[in-house]
Amino acid sequence: MTTNLEDRFIEIVRGVPTTMRVLETVRALDLPDWMVFSGAVYQPVWNHLTGRAPDYGIKDYDVAYHDDTDTSYEAEDVVIKRVAAAFEPPLRELVEVRNQARVHLWFNKKFGADEPYPPLENSAAALKRFVATAFCVGVRLEADDRLSVWAPFGLEDLFALRLRPNPLRIKGAGGWERTTASAKARWPEISIEP
Repeated sequence: MTTNLEDRFIEIVRGVPTTMRVLETVRALDLPDWMVFSGAVYQPVWNHLTGRAPDYGIKDYDVAYHDDTDTSYEAEDVVIKRVAAAFEPPLRELVEVRNQARVHLWFNKKFGADEPYPPLENSAAALKRFVATAFCVGVRLEADDRLSVWAPFGLEDLFALRLRPNPLRIKGAGGWERTTASAKARWPEISIEP
């Protein structure tokens, strides 16, 4: 069942040419259980609501896929190189690909996190790990050009320009202060709930 917010979300994402180009290119690569998530999909909503350019603030395009048949870095690197080869500069340098089946192997060390990070069963499970509920959104462009949307906490916080801590994360973990300060600096209109 599609909600009014989901329809608005889809319309906004479709209006961002660069994000759509990334979605179309990745779709053609046919990666297992793939999606684009993070700033490339939630920031265009904030831009739309605040009157900014559609791709304002987007630093990269996070592409997730899930392949638990080989969780070695070498296997992931093959996919990273394959995806990079599908893009021309400057997009090539902005598309970041990660196998969600192996994030648990490096997450805590890379981010200095002090909380459990169990293996993820699919790409959508990664959305439950972002620090703020508004960030927990992913999309995939299907073969029939339909956009599938995953938003485990709904889209209300995103459209309300509200950053609220992810209730599934340990309070204070995951760089909440740094992440919310960075967002607030770029979109002063957002509110941050403690």
